[in-house]
Amino acid sequence: MKKNQLILGLVVLAALVALLAYGQHKHPFHWHMFVEQLRLADWRKIAIATGCIYLAYIIRAVRWALLLRHNKKVGLFSLLDTQVMGFTAVALIGRVADPVRPYLVAKKTGLPISNQIAVYIVERLFDAGAMALIFSSVILLAPAGALVHPEIVKKAGYWGMALTVAGAVFLVLVRLAGGWVAAFLERAFGVFSKKLGESIGSKIRTFRSGLDVLRSFTDFALTASLSLGHWAIIALAYLESMRAFTASPELATMTLPKCMLLLAFSGGASILQLPVLGWFTQIGLVAAAMTTFFGVAPEPSTACAATILLVTFLAVVPVGLIWARFERISLRGVTEASERAEEIADNAAGLGKS
Repeated sequence: MKKNQLILGLVVLAALVALLAYGQHKHPFHWHMFVEQLRLADWRKIAIATGCIYLAYIIRAVRWALLLRHNKKVGLFSLLDTQVMGFTAVALIGRVADPVRPYLVAKKTGLPISNQIAVYIVERLFDAGAMALIFSSVILLAPAGALVHPEIVKKAGYWGMALTVAGAVFLVLVRLAGGWVAAFLERAFGVFSKKLGESIGSKIRTFRSGLDVLRSFTDFALTASLSLGHWAIIALAYLESMRAFTASPELATMTLPKCMLLLAFSGGASILQLPVLGWFTQIGLVAAAMTTFFGVAPEPSTACAATILLVTFLAVVPVGLIWARFERISLRGVTEASERAEEIADNAAGLGKS
């Protein structure tokens, strides 16, 4: 784990603990009500939400396999193990394990790690675009009275749509003139820091090489469709998880626009994901958002936030650990190896700049 990530995580956790202590003093948290909320929850809905998340992993595997087809044809579901084990590593070790998926794919297919890191960057761009498009569409089409502070939220929707369009334009620009874009950004950011400029330039060149997987409009449309389907399923998982808490009127009657607000907030909070420590910061931040934005009482909001974390983030862990054991793979070992491989790939991209 990187030292700065640990320090930032500890600061966030300390702030959260202080906030909880203050809240406990002002408004005591009733643990028996927390347990009662879990007992009264509709676990059928939670099971449906968990199924949605597993389906999302399958879609991820299919999308990655299709992105590889111009370089190497693999079975549509043959990369499912790399996705499951990769996300298990992130859940247990933190965001530092993000390179595990491209590393495992490279090992399995025999393709260069730099190529798979590029595919990973393309995948993340489509994830961000699909999420922003769904969020903006739901928010902007929400009926009157469906959102708190609609004027602020709808502005966020417009910004999300604008960023999606800007991302698409940037993708086309890099695809057509990636070398020029990398050199321009390298010089621009190099004014402030030469190292930063070189890092950004190498990332753009890696991204440009990854865009070679998109060689036609069909490739783009297929990848975009799978990405939209993937995030629509995740949104459904969130909605079902929240509506499962039937003893809380605010959660039981949760609407899709409100759910999208929480999904966006949860996604932002998960950027800093530390091993185990991050689970509690995630629960605390999401629960606080439910209480602040939707007026949910602390006990059901905490129970719901813990369930969302379990369903959307930790449900993959048992399967991932069993799969890793079966494949004789050490998740911590591949995390360290993937970090080294990513650094080597970045250095190679920097040396090969045009």
